[in-house]
Amino acid sequence: MKRLKGIGLAVVLLLGTVVGVATPANAAPVICETFGSTSIQSGRFIVMNNVWGASTPQCIDVNQAGGFTIQSAGHNNATNGAPAAYPAIYAGCHYGNCSTGSSLPMQANNAAFNNIRSSVSYTYPSSGTYNASYDLWFDPTPRTNGQNTGAEVMIWLNRQGPVQPSGSQVATVTLAGATWQVWFGNIGWNVISYVRTTTGNTLDFNINTFYTDAVNRGYAQRNWYLTSVQAGFEPWVGGAGLTLNNFTYTTNGGGGDTSPPTAPGSLTASGTTANSTNLSWSPSSDNVGVSGYDIFRRQGTTGTFTSVGTSTGTTFAATGLTASTQYQFYVVARDAAGNQSPQSNTVSVTTTGGGGGDTSPPTAPGSLTASGTTASGTNLSWSASSDNVGVSGYDIFRRQGTTGTFANVGTTTGTSFAATGLTASTQYQFYVVARDAAGNNSPQSSTVSVTTTGGGTGTGTCTVHFDAWNNGYVAQITVNGPRSGWSFTFALPSGHAMTGGWNAQFTTSGSNITASNQSHNGNLSAGQSTGIGFQATRPNGNTQLPTIPGCTVV
Repeated sequence: MKRLKGIGLAVVLLLGTVVGVATPANAAPVICETFGSTSIQSGRFIVMNNVWGASTPQCIDVNQAGGFTIQSAGHNNATNGAPAAYPAIYAGCHYGNCSTGSSLPMQANNAAFNNIRSSVSYTYPSSGTYNASYDLWFDPTPRTNGQNTGAEVMIWLNRQGPVQPSGSQVATVTLAGATWQVWFGNIGWNVISYVRTTTGNTLDFNINTFYTDAVNRGYAQRNWYLTSVQAGFEPWVGGAGLTLNNFTYTTNGGGGDTSPPTAPGSLTASGTTANSTNLSWSPSSDNVGVSGYDIFRRQGTTGTFTSVGTSTGTTFAATGLTASTQYQFYVVARDAAGNQSPQSNTVSVTTTGGGGGDTSPPTAPGSLTASGTTASGTNLSWSASSDNVGVSGYDIFRRQGTTGTFANVGTTTGTSFAATGLTASTQYQFYVVARDAAGNNSPQSSTVSVTTTGGGTGTGTCTVHFDAWNNGYVAQITVNGPRSGWSFTFALPSGHAMTGGWNAQFTTSGSNITASNQSHNGNLSAGQSTGIGFQATRPNGNTQLPTIPGCTVV
């Protein structure tokens, strides 16, 4: 996974913003800077030290041929928490630091994606606790900077010591000539880990081999974009002597073309109805030729854009929309090599009301109340709306905490709704909107707030230790037994943003974060403990740290 400040994590994973990345150079140096990096082979690959999960030193000796050795390391991280680092070599883009000639980002439904191959050769020392792993990152958009939110596919060729991927094992599969355990977890994006059942020193494979398996299991989507191919190590204890001898990355899809098209111009929408709109734009140009355009959409003005279609021309009919709803669109051009253009301008549309002439909305639902709140649910009820024709149903909206965006979480034809799947000891807000058969929506009801009861029982303690720097920090939390299930809800100070977490199920709503146990670490006997944690950014010079309720700072 990418490790902190720029890379996820394995046992649980973590990801963050690359901080202090050294200016890439063509030399092959020894890198000891915590987040130092260098380019090799005229920028074709980038090698990064990336010590994100520890304050212990690490130096890597880079070779221009396409590899590196951990020259020295003093790591001693707990094996039930995050690794100390993810030194790696990669092709593609990692938090805005992009190699040349990779043709990434590339959509996985592009024919050229089928031709992407990579190989690696490792040498292992006789001691240490670590894994040797690939990290393949996928995003719903052609992202070159920031956190990928689609899928992270990890391929573990070797693991030494009691470490494991995020989530739990779901299957065993034979791929690329070897047998692998399949693990799945979600920490804000899907983590699919393939753990070789016998130690491997080499791997030469087609990227699509593992991605197709992830898609077929429902953990990834074919229209997501591959953004980077990384290979390296995750050391927990020790690490000196771990050697990546050679790394290759090839694609035959582009015939050597690495120049992206220009951005589509002047995106406009016309002929908007209750369920569709017509998009048009001026064509992109490319040194070889534009092969098509990908259209992206989101509902409202916040949230993630997703790919909703493709076009070989400069128009697209966007259908399947909801009446009286705002949408935003943008377009990206691509060439036959899989090179992606910058995105076009964004256009906003609001669909008309449906219903064959009925444009009168229902009245707002009244007197919304919540009752019978438990650790995982609450019961909502309200007084009925009225309409000139008739109310056809109600939509229920929810958000966690008191800030952030409400999401539609259910519908009902009556005046009550059982909200389930909530997290213990967490505040939620709800409102209700009525609709009629014509698609007209009422004003929203009043908002009701509830706080779920505590989940889990026990008298175990909790401690938190912060490792901070000028614009960020890592929180290492130890949860002690006896406990039967646990969760913590806390607020980040203003201007802070969580960039990754591990060994817990994290849910985020604005500045409010809830960390809850996973299936393997919820029940703790007296004397047992589990380590969890998260990373966050903060404005330069800001020294604030969050308060974790019930946890003692150590």
